[in-house]
Amino acid sequence: VQLVESGGGLAQAGGSLRLSCAASVSIVSIAAMGWYQQGPGKQRELVASITTAGTTNYADSVKGRFAISRDNAKNTVYLEMNIVKPEDTAVYYCYALERARVYWGQGTQVTVSS
Repeated sequence: VQLVESGGGLAQAGGSLRLSCAASVSIVSIAAMGWYQQGPGKQRELVASITTAGTTNYADSVKGRFAISRDNAKNTVYLEMNIVKPEDTAVYYCYALERARVYWGQGTQVTVSS
């Protein structure tokens, strides 16, 4: 499974960004997909995830601001980032969990200016 992220970039605080993660295979049977963030000098942390059943999970820091969704027809997972804050600045990595194996994308940089 290959994952390619896009949509990162620079945003002002209070603005919005949408990240996309395109998979090289059908995501219908992929158990879970989601996004991690890794800020400067920090460990990688889960931001949001979504299962095949559509169950979502969010980090407390992004609840009410970010939304994860998946389009099975396009083999793509999205992360809608709203009301972004400078502390959201990080490299965002897409992941896919399939048959007990985790696959990672290359990451996309998100920078939020105050």
